[in-house]
Amino acid sequence: MQLVIVESPAKAKTIEKYLGKDYKVLASYGHVRDLPPKDGSVRPDEGFEMDWELYGDKQKQVKAIADAAKGADRLILATDPDREGEAISWHVRELLAKRRVLPKDVQRVTFNAITKETVTKAMTQPRELDQDLIDAYLARRALDYLFGFTLSPVLWRKLPGAKSAGRVQSVALRLIVDREREIEAFKPQEYWSVAAQMAHDGTDFTAKLVAFEGKKLDRLSIGEEGTAMRAKAAVESGAFKVESVETKPHKRNPQPPFTTSTLQQEAARKLGFSASQTMRVAQTLYEAGAITYMRTDGVQMDPSAISAARAAITDRFSGHYLPEQPRIYQTKAKNAQEAHEAIRPTEFTRDRFGSGDEARLYDLIFKRAMASQMASAALERTTVTLRDGTGQHELRASGQVVKFPGFLAVYEEGQDNKSDDEDGGLLPFMKSGDMPAKKDVTAEQHFTQPPPRFSEASLVKRLEELGIGRPSTYAATIQVIKDRNYVRTEKNRFFAEESGRLLTSFLERFFQRYVAYDFTAGMEDELDNVSGGRQEWKALLEAFWRDFKPKSDEVMEKKPSEVTEALDEFLSDYLFPPKADGTDPRLCPKCGEGRLSLRGGRYGAFVACSNYPECKFTRKFAQPGGSAEGGDDEVLGHDPETGLEIVRRTGRFGPYIQLGEGKEAKRASIPKDIDELTLEWGIKLLSLPRTIGPHPETGNDITASIGRYGPYLAHNGKYARLRSTAEVFETGMNMAVTKLAEAAAGAGARGSRAAAEPIKVLGAHPTSGGEIKVLAGRYGPYVTDGTTNATLPRDQKPEDLTAEQAIVLIDEKAAKGPAKGKKKAAPKKAAAKKAPAKKAPAKKAAAKDDGEKPAAAKKPAAKKPAAKKTAAKAPAKAKKEAAE
Repeated sequence: MQLVIVESPAKAKTIEKYLGKDYKVLASYGHVRDLPPKDGSVRPDEGFEMDWELYGDKQKQVKAIADAAKGADRLILATDPDREGEAISWHVRELLAKRRVLPKDVQRVTFNAITKETVTKAMTQPRELDQDLIDAYLARRALDYLFGFTLSPVLWRKLPGAKSAGRVQSVALRLIVDREREIEAFKPQEYWSVAAQMAHDGTDFTAKLVAFEGKKLDRLSIGEEGTAMRAKAAVESGAFKVESVETKPHKRNPQPPFTTSTLQQEAARKLGFSASQTMRVAQTLYEAGAITYMRTDGVQMDPSAISAARAAITDRFSGHYLPEQPRIYQTKAKNAQEAHEAIRPTEFTRDRFGSGDEARLYDLIFKRAMASQMASAALERTTVTLRDGTGQHELRASGQVVKFPGFLAVYEEGQDNKSDDEDGGLLPFMKSGDMPAKKDVTAEQHFTQPPPRFSEASLVKRLEELGIGRPSTYAATIQVIKDRNYVRTEKNRFFAEESGRLLTSFLERFFQRYVAYDFTAGMEDELDNVSGGRQEWKALLEAFWRDFKPKSDEVMEKKPSEVTEALDEFLSDYLFPPKADGTDPRLCPKCGEGRLSLRGGRYGAFVACSNYPECKFTRKFAQPGGSAEGGDDEVLGHDPETGLEIVRRTGRFGPYIQLGEGKEAKRASIPKDIDELTLEWGIKLLSLPRTIGPHPETGNDITASIGRYGPYLAHNGKYARLRSTAEVFETGMNMAVTKLAEAAAGAGARGSRAAAEPIKVLGAHPTSGGEIKVLAGRYGPYVTDGTTNATLPRDQKPEDLTAEQAIVLIDEKAAKGPAKGKKKAAPKKAAAKKAPAKKAPAKKAAAKDDGEKPAAAKKPAAKKPAAKKTAAKAPAKAKKEAAE
């Protein structure tokens, strides 16, 4: 028996079908182990030795692989054809060797597509594991670990509110923050355009003023209204004749097939997909055998694929659409290293595949790949120049005609930012001496615009241009800075949040070298040198650690007040820009005496007055320029019950209302959807939570209140969202019961993603009549009919679930009855009484597992130690997040 290891169960099933009975194909489900999320997993003082730990959820799968390996004559490692795939194969080999079940014959096989021909051919061309790629993986993993686990503790202690920093994520964040600074520093410039709407032979067209009073005009030449009105009058009074007609042929060549980066960019532009969504859907298409491997820098296609594409073009179009010679593309991206093909369909005879997002992405990949081998588009650009009788004023009209569409008949690349100056309209036929009719003349005011904020597509493009990170990691990098709330997205554009801006400023001030674009790109060059066998990986780490560790130690020794003072100076222009009236921007607007400066608090940075506690003026870090939001308090009135003042105030976290003073004071944040704060609103907000009444089934109270994530209902530890602050005070018992019931069924639970949108809707259940939905749950995807929830099998993709499969899962779950845990409520109490007598064994059970072997079987009674072990791992999880 020959044992084949791949990453995914879907791939394993397909490949086993191709290879036959002599082969057993198992999936590793991605990486099987990683560096433990704790200090000391990489030891620079011991030659960068690393400890590896088996993922907790991979114990069962690794055991299955090890059991199969015992009876295998040959081990074939067939993971993905890239650096990560090589690393997974290496980890599997090392684990089997450690367990002494590694077959004598171990070979590495790679294939670029999951088709029978490709897979069977690859099996005849095995090789050894590529040690250079493995070394590059080890260097990258150790580098990211050392960066994250060394820098993140510095942030936690010196920059309150900061969560983590990463070698690539921090540079990607800096790009967004730098763009925000450019936009803030931008000063718009006024300019005017003058144009005539004209007609000739029944066709309307627009001609722009390009010369006035004998001088050529550029976009900013007419800078004020007076000149614009004189120019408009001159055009209105002038008699314009055609001076010249210039026609030039123009060719447009197709773009190469997709790489990882260009696929992410186009999917964002044309389909609205995030980078992570694009990669997830592309992975599904690859595993289904529809496309070639989707993590690649290559733009070339296999000769057989080029022949297939040319044949498909011939079948669909006339011979004019096929160039005489195949098109050959070469990679231009900086740091391109992968030797794979571009992303293309595995079969050009199949122009459609799948449904939903899969079908849309496949269509994009298919058309781009086919267009890349088609003829160039032939266009004709026409420029008509018109001049008045004085010769002092000149108009120009431009147009473009597609004479032969070529590849444009199939595909045209999208653009991030389209120019307003592009002219693609049709022009009437005109010749020298013609005098088109003048219908209207306009003078329009414009202002120059700041550079646009990054979209996912333009951010990926910029990262690739700078050579920062790898295209295959961009999706994960972008997701991290989103998850950390360093940025937010509005209308598909990135905005830097307060925490992201502060973190970037901290890194620029104290770790400038390590967030420099050229340093990060240079590090990628060095890692590529390791991949190519041109550099030793430990030497790379030693050079990095030699400078980075002393720098981090130096910053760690600084007092928090020293860090804050340095940031206050570094951010001075942002926090305290010059005022128009020339007054001191640091002068406190409340007391008129104190000086404003940056302060650090438990929940982040804010600006406060130096006269504290006499003057309690504060404002958020994200309110630069002396915003008076932290100004005088406003008395709304008196509370009718206590007679105390209800005061509107502004703190570092925004506006709030307060009743009373000192420790007994009662406070409430002011929701954003309250347009005008009145005494009545103040009394209502301070009265929360509001009790609606006892639930008709349980008898326990239903309450309404406002929390961190907005207004909500609560009952017996369950929650349901409300849409507005008004609903907190207006929702009655019937509506409350309905909303809580919907929430319990996954249609509106607080914190549940299912409320947002089902992954799939499959119609009504034939027995219960409830609508069958596939939802994303806390512990993975599941299917529900509103009454019974059934978890999806691990190898079942939620997008692929059919109605028949869903009904079977729901019916099987319903037949099993309630979960067993609910029947064992009584035994749990008995176990709790015995817990104090078992404290000593609990400590022993918490001993560290080496991660390479499944933990020894524990006795059923040892429930307390298991809980303790989970608790012990909680800080480790936080550290792991910091290192990402």
